[in-house]
Amino acid sequence: VQLQASGGGLVQAGDSLTLSCVASGRTFASYGMGWFRQAPGKEREFVSAISGSGGNIYYGDSVKGRFIISRDNAKNTVYLQMNSLKPEDTAIYYCAAGSTMAVLRGRVLYWGQGTQVTVSS
Repeated sequence: VQLQASGGGLVQAGDSLTLSCVASGRTFASYGMGWFRQAPGKEREFVSAISGSGGNIYYGDSVKGRFIISRDNAKNTVYLQMNSLKPEDTAIYYCAAGSTMAVLRGRVLYWGQGTQVTVSS
């Protein structure tokens, strides 16, 4: 499985931005998908995950209530809608694939290449 993330950019605090991650292969619906982020000098942080069917969704505490994860299995794509962005959301965002529970624990099978999100104050 190859993952291609896109949609990052430079925005102002309070703005919204939507990231996309397109996966190759025919088994997309069988994978849990997730988003992680890593800011300079910090450890990688779990952001959100969604099960293969989309029926189970999880968020990290720092984004709960502001970010929304979704997926379109017909398009092999997972999205991360980021609202009310804050400067502390600045990071490289990575999409990831694996079993849902493994993704939650950071035990990812496949990583995307990352997309930079910068939020100015």
